[in-house]
Amino acid sequence: MSEEVKTKLNSIFKNVFKDHSLEVTEEMTSNDVERWDSLSHFTLIATVENEFKIKFHLNELIAMKNVGDLIHGISSKQLSVSNS
Repeated sequence: MSEEVKTKLNSIFKNVFKDHSLEVTEEMTSNDVERWDSLSHFTLIATVENEFKIKFHLNELIAMKNVGDLIHGISSKQLSVSNS
């Protein structure tokens, strides 16, 4: 499932950061993307929540250190929804 998530995230990142050459990696952090500031971070999270139809708690967002953590968080939430 995480490959599907990663593919969809790649498209979201390209749109949010307006950089169509951007390729998402699990190790990627905000330091790796030139336009990733606090406002674009908010836009990114809101877009991810909308596209994947999930909601993150603040403590989950704070714990995320890289895109791999985001992928894991999305996958976990999708799994818990499908098991409900």
